[in-house]
Amino acid sequence: MTPLLQIRGLEAEVAGRKILKGLDLTVNKGEIHAIMGPNGAGKSTLSHVLAGKPGYEITAGEVLLDGEDLLAMAPDERAAKGVFLAFQYPIEIPGVATLTFLRTAFNAQRKKRGEEELSSPDLLKRVRDIAKDLGIDAEMLRRPVNVGFSGGEKKRNETLQMALLQPKLCVLDETDSGLDIDALKVVANGVNALRSAERGMIVITHYQRLLDYIVPDVVHVLAAGQIVRTGGKDLALELEKTGYAQYQNEAA
Repeated sequence: MTPLLQIRGLEAEVAGRKILKGLDLTVNKGEIHAIMGPNGAGKSTLSHVLAGKPGYEITAGEVLLDGEDLLAMAPDERAAKGVFLAFQYPIEIPGVATLTFLRTAFNAQRKKRGEEELSSPDLLKRVRDIAKDLGIDAEMLRRPVNVGFSGGEKKRNETLQMALLQPKLCVLDETDSGLDIDALKVVANGVNALRSAERGMIVITHYQRLLDYIVPDVVHVLAAGQIVRTGGKDLALELEKTGYAQYQNEAA
């Protein structure tokens, strides 16, 4: 297995409060890792640190993506290198049509990598093909990004972005939030279509039900800022029965 992401001794804090306390994690190419844990454990902080969201101070540790220092890169450089964060609560961008947003993001990344921009007709065809598989109609592509979208539409839009941008590392921060069972299946099918030998994924969730549809190779329990247990997919079933209380005590 080739390491795609290596996190060693990562410590991070927000407004002087330490959230991550020596987190270690290795994601190999081709693997899906699920990270589960109670509220306040540091799951979203981890996703935000990987994407380079402002407001988080890294106080120790390192993060390598394909052997490169991820923490030294600006957020747009991380995106061009192949990091994608699917938000728990995707933000609305009034005044910017979804298709315009997709075209700008796609070509900005290609330009950053020294690649030629894709022509508008070619890009439109690619977007429409992906949108059709995700049940996204043309009208939704013309609407402002996420404005007035239902929870399911927002998550399908995130999945569309992933499928278009083809990132190396997909980080899904509680992507099952706000989804009914039908929308969950559509999004999960879209995510599963992105599984490849060259791509890694981190799926953050509280609940086992998402992992019925996106089956992980490895499951971790994150509590009090550290990975406190790692196992196979059966660990998620165990957590569904026992909850997280024992791990909170273990990490304390």
